[in-house]
Amino acid sequence: MATERVIFTKEMKRDYTILLPNMLEMHFKIMAEIFRNYGYKVELLQNEGQSVIDCGLKYTHNDACYPALLVIGQFIDALQSGKYDVNKTAVMMTQTGGGCRASNYITLIRKALARAGLAQVPVISLNVSGLEKNPGFKLTLGFGKRILYAVYYGDLLMSLVNQCRPYEVLPGSTQAMADKWVSYLVQEMNSGRSLNYKTVQKNYINILKDFELNLPRTKEKKVRVGIVGEIYVKFSPLANNNLERFLVGEGAETVMAGLLDFLMYTVNTAVVDYRLYGIKKTRAKIMKLAYNFLHKKQLDFIRLYRENSNFIPPTDFEKTRAAIAGYISEGVQMGEGWLLTAEMLELIDGGVKNVVCAQPFGCLPNHIVGKGMMKIIREKHPGVNLVSIDYDPGASRINQENRLKLMLANASRELQEESTASPIHHI
Repeated sequence: MATERVIFTKEMKRDYTILLPNMLEMHFKIMAEIFRNYGYKVELLQNEGQSVIDCGLKYTHNDACYPALLVIGQFIDALQSGKYDVNKTAVMMTQTGGGCRASNYITLIRKALARAGLAQVPVISLNVSGLEKNPGFKLTLGFGKRILYAVYYGDLLMSLVNQCRPYEVLPGSTQAMADKWVSYLVQEMNSGRSLNYKTVQKNYINILKDFELNLPRTKEKKVRVGIVGEIYVKFSPLANNNLERFLVGEGAETVMAGLLDFLMYTVNTAVVDYRLYGIKKTRAKIMKLAYNFLHKKQLDFIRLYRENSNFIPPTDFEKTRAAIAGYISEGVQMGEGWLLTAEMLELIDGGVKNVVCAQPFGCLPNHIVGKGMMKIIREKHPGVNLVSIDYDPGASRINQENRLKLMLANASRELQEESTASPIHHI
């Protein structure tokens, strides 16, 4: 079914509300404020539950992947709620230029909106590769830079929450501190003050010290569980049935690489394409500069972690890239590609022997680089506990949680044996 594209015009910018899908709560709250700062009326969607899944199933082909079904379901469920004027509302989706969801969701969303009688709703592509342009939306250099700062802040807060929440003395204190800092950063975006890299570094230091010095935590040692998978299912509580909350509730500490790693992976694909296939030389040069820029900033933040706290910093992405030697090629780039395998290896190398791989229905590349790589990883790393959990509209939550409980039971027994042999307390 051909669907005519509705252009988001300059006139629409004045009075249209743009709906943003939710994936990373803290990251996206800060990003939403940046959009508002640039004159856009945006709302970060919070609707979830069975109605979202039902809308996705109703208006999306049943062969569509689970992340696509959820994003589309969240948009249409919101538009049908009566909360918005559907003639003055648009939706936005990222479009990176790669395969799978990275490029094709835009078309799927338009088709679904048409089926739901909402063909008049513009679908805005958020991209830096010129795939689609809209007169009413422009991603400038300054705008993009602030979005990148939101990624830095979001990754930091997510990392600190994961490292503190399982050990907090006062229940809820970790999230309260994170919410305090999100509010501060949002206010800073609205202050009109110049936001530069020095300010970001200063905020980074203050956040690290606040979590380090002002958040009481126990010194017990808990099972550490890594989470990898397709990016949306890995991060989104809607997609993974609140996986992090469940694991923490069962007495575990969750460990995840941040969104910056995925951005660096995406930028690096153009460099790899030229190295392996000799294509798009000019684009490869530009992306190499972008990669070097992002990598330098990552190294800065790793240094700030070490100088201002005892928290575990992110892994140098160059180390992550090197981890795949002997396992998988950098030429494997569809979906999360080699990065998913690398994240499992990175976690194991960091002492996290228990890893959950979130596998969405309909994502064949993810199954290949996730579940398909587990056999060789287990062979080379005896004793690791790798568990693949499938997520789809008909998946039983009880079965998912029972598999996770079995993994945690084995991990807790091993931890107890290690502690008895050599008692080392978590700091």
